[in-house]
Amino acid sequence: MIRFGVIGCGHWGRNYVRVLTELGDAARLVEICDENRAGLEALRKRFPLVNATTSADQLVANPGVDALVIATPAATHAALAEKALNAGKHVLLEKPLAATLKDSVRVHRLGQEKGRVLMVGHTFRYNDGVRKVKELSGKPEFGRTYYLSARRNHLGLIRPDVSAVWDLAPHDIEIFSFLAGAQPATVSAVGGCFLKPGRQDVAFITLTYPNGVIGNIQVSWIDSNTVREVVVIGDRQRIVFDDINALEPVRIFEKGAEITGDVNSFGEFQHQLRDGDIRSPKVTMREPLRTQVEHFCECVRDGKPPLTGGAEGADVVAVLEAIDRSMAAGGAPAAVEAWRKPGEGGKK
Repeated sequence: MIRFGVIGCGHWGRNYVRVLTELGDAARLVEICDENRAGLEALRKRFPLVNATTSADQLVANPGVDALVIATPAATHAALAEKALNAGKHVLLEKPLAATLKDSVRVHRLGQEKGRVLMVGHTFRYNDGVRKVKELSGKPEFGRTYYLSARRNHLGLIRPDVSAVWDLAPHDIEIFSFLAGAQPATVSAVGGCFLKPGRQDVAFITLTYPNGVIGNIQVSWIDSNTVREVVVIGDRQRIVFDDINALEPVRIFEKGAEITGDVNSFGEFQHQLRDGDIRSPKVTMREPLRTQVEHFCECVRDGKPPLTGGAEGADVVAVLEAIDRSMAAGGAPAAVEAWRKPGEGGKK
């Protein structure tokens, strides 16, 4: 049994606390930590067998804890993860891995040096709907991928510590890398700071991939129409993942366009539109956070690398930094830093 501690019991950390108490023999939640005494006491009343502290250092030093979940503001991630890894703990860290690529790479390499599991909570990699889209878009009947599109809009929760880009876009950046099987080479982005100067609450992001695939991401904290959607367009099908649609989370549109005739002679080819069925494949949806935590436990127990380890987490931060550079330059394309050494990290 893996003994856990949770640092950060706010909006998202509370979900980790709940999931860890539901895993039965796989895990045991030993101690929780938060600076907010009132919120901490409320959780203690709900889970009376769990110890509570306001000191992160005390929890990190607890010899009765094997692994730590860190769900604190992004600016604190690197320092807390380093303390935990140096103390011999396995670490499941909320996204983003760190506030800078430099810090992300350092934490990732420390995890490798210490021989500990370092996993980043890119929850949508563990979403059954996203996994189904990956499966379907890899089939011959889908054809070649043209481009990816994502919208992640809602009215709030507006975070005080990061922009909407760093809050929302990591989900779709990681999903796109998973679906495209590659890290983007360049990005171009523009954003608006309507609620607070210097912090984007809406952004429009275009990513280009080495294999010719294009990705487009729209994120917003100020759109009253809540949307969490990923679309993959191929030459034979269009596949839509709608995270809000519990009944039909994935739909396949068997529609497309193709060129017929002699494409080598000017004027001798035609565009043929193809119309077909709309299908909703069966997807058995489990709670992604629980699947993610179970995967982390499996990695700790069996010594296997996680799907979203430190390398993948640093890849996402590299894209986020490129987005910031592009927005600062008025939308000019910015290269995504290729930070990995040969053979470093897992494959996409």
